[in-house]
Amino acid sequence: MGIDISAGQISQLLTEGLDGFHQEKAAVLTAGLAASAYLGVDDTGSRHEGHNGYCTALGNDLFAYFESTDSKSRLNFLQVLRGPASGYAINDVTLAYWERQQLARDVVERLSAGPRQVVAEAVWQARLAELGITAERHVRIATEGALLGQLIEQGVSPELVILSDGAAQFDILVHASCWVHAERPLARAVPYNEAHRAALEQVRQQLRELYQDLKAYRARPEPAHQGGLEARFDALVSQPTDYPTSIGNVLKEMRAHKADLLRVLERPEVPLHNNGTESIIRGYVKTRKISGGTRSAAGRRCRDTFASLKKTCRKLGVSFWAYLQDRLRGLGGVPRLADLIRQRAAEASAAGLAEAVPA
Repeated sequence: MGIDISAGQISQLLTEGLDGFHQEKAAVLTAGLAASAYLGVDDTGSRHEGHNGYCTALGNDLFAYFESTDSKSRLNFLQVLRGPASGYAINDVTLAYWERQQLARDVVERLSAGPRQVVAEAVWQARLAELGITAERHVRIATEGALLGQLIEQGVSPELVILSDGAAQFDILVHASCWVHAERPLARAVPYNEAHRAALEQVRQQLRELYQDLKAYRARPEPAHQGGLEARFDALVSQPTDYPTSIGNVLKEMRAHKADLLRVLERPEVPLHNNGTESIIRGYVKTRKISGGTRSAAGRRCRDTFASLKKTCRKLGVSFWAYLQDRLRGLGGVPRLADLIRQRAAEASAAGLAEAVPA
């Protein structure tokens, strides 16, 4: 192109002096969490400095957000949701989580007797040590609960639905499971005789019929239909089978996650599948396949930031190229993405659509 420029200069242009973009990404997360009724989540591999890592992707029709880390766990997921904040809080949501996770009563009492808000990780860890809370399980559950409490303090609704593929680390607040992932083991099963093939097809047909009726319910919710749909689900997952490994175990797993799979009955704004999040993450995966991993903390941060901003622009109907020119030139013609998210959520709420946070 006739331009004399080094690889180092290109790297600097792509990774340095971009604090404004990083701040806008953080604001997108804050606005998106506060304005959403549900959040789709997923993760994928993300190599960094020659080591395997993970990227958590989350979002819905309003926004998308990517964050790469070295590991994946519930603790990590909560830290991703918390964003750049560093606080920990003990409130009713925290206490409910500790009770659900069966945290020892004396540990809960010791934590509840002190300050309910901690501003930094070092202070939180020092407090745990001061109280003699050192067992790995106690530290983990206590920290998860305090992070969950901090999310509520930051404006996240306790009724926010987390829609996932069923991975345990995403099971927080109100959880919903993807029907496509729940049925997938049956679709992948290889029948070993005609009777087995017929049994698989019969169960899959029952699932398809129930799924279609749940879709119809989501489009036009009728409380009077809830009991019938729930009864059909119970009959489906409780039926006897001559193939306990390939069919029985799948039905047993679905029975164990009944509330998550039938979340649509009480929250029809939540999709029945997690395909939307997998679509969000597809562009990120393509980039990873072409470019491989990142080699610096700044490079990893910028990759996540611009992936988040690009996908959010697309969801909001904003040209990403126009957005970049506006921000780099300081034109001020493209509104802040967080403001657009709040505006779209308010419009949806006024129209009675799905994205607004439930009252």
